[in-house]
Amino acid sequence: MSCYFIAQISILDRPTYHRYEDGLDPVLETYNGTVVAVDDHPVLLEGTWSHGRFVIIRFPDAAEARRWYDSSEYRELSALRKRAARADVLFVEGRD
Repeated sequence: MSCYFIAQISILDRPTYHRYEDGLDPVLETYNGTVVAVDDHPVLLEGTWSHGRFVIIRFPDAAEARRWYDSSEYRELSALRKRAARADVLFVEGRD
């Protein structure tokens, strides 16, 4: 069953965040991750929204998603993201 990495992100330091983005695709490719959506201006229909960017990344299953997130390659990149942005992130199981 597919697994989705979902992130709501407020970017505070664009140059550092761009370094994170520049390194992300090769690491995702290694772990079979695919960026499904990136939106800096999502349309809020209900509730409240305190972030700017919304990201969805799909993995073939939860094990592969966790391998990516826990990998040394992503840990190094996520340090850049954590310095450059505030984020709420989670894994969500898909419906296949």
